Amino acid sequence: MRLPLFDTHTHFDVPDFDQDREQLAYEAKEKGVEHLILIGFLHSRFNDLIQAHQFINQLDHAPKSHLAPGLHPFYIEEHRIEHLYALEHILQQHECIAIGEIGLDTFLTQHKALEMVQKQKDFFITQIELAKQFKKPILLHIRKSHADVLSILKQQKFQYGGIAHAFSGGIEEAKAFIKLGFKIGITGQITNPNAKKLQQVVQAIGADHVVLETDCPDMTPLCCQTSTEHRTRNTPVNLPYVLDGLAECLKMNRTQLAERVWWNSLKTFDLIS
Repeated sequence: MRLPLFDTHTHFDVPDFDQDREQLAYEAKEKGVEHLILIGFLHSRFNDLIQAHQFINQLDHAPKSHLAPGLHPFYIEEHRIEHLYALEHILQQHECIAIGEIGLDTFLTQHKALEMVQKQKDFFITQIELAKQFKKPILLHIRKSHADVLSILKQQKFQYGGIAHAFSGGIEEAKAFIKLGFKIGITGQITNPNAKKLQQVVQAIGADHVVLETDCPDMTPLCCQTSTEHRTRNTPVNLPYVLDGLAECLKMNRTQLAERVWWNSLKTFDLIS
């Protein structure tokens, strides 16, 4: 049964998809993917992000594309102040559904250096301020930094919500983000039997607080990793597998769960008419 699905986090604009983006868009639509979001991460890719967005939206029988430009914390060394001005210009000139992906990432040793942590925080706060200015939700990238991200969101009194993307925190951290108005982003990682921590989080918070994302071309669902065709990358076509993994984890009817996460997504982005 074809169920309406919303891929809330993709990098469907990257070169991995330049050869077959159109065909994959058609296939995703056939699988029920009605909407997808193209997420920003580098200033140097902003033009390609917009072009891919416009290309998808001129296709018939393809998901509706939405823009979420932003400057990703993992690439903090490459970000410049003028890139924030370019981001603001995009928000002024284009219809954007959110700002993302933004946040903090202290996974790598070099990103734990005080000056890099501070630069990440400065860029994160400025992008939160832009989100407040344009009244947009934000798509959070959080790695080894959940407490700091929560602290900044509270300090900024951010009220437009969004998604804690590819969530890797614990139950109490998930509840803290939910209390601030965020949904918890669930990727293909939910299909991995060894993802016990994520499964415990999902079971503790329930279906009302989650959304689906492929994070393509990363985070390939486990069932697709054994396929030669899909092994080297993930695509929006795989979103139903994320739904299946979530349904199994929650022991929920697939159709009822799809309806719940669909409405969660629409509400997050103020798309309910």
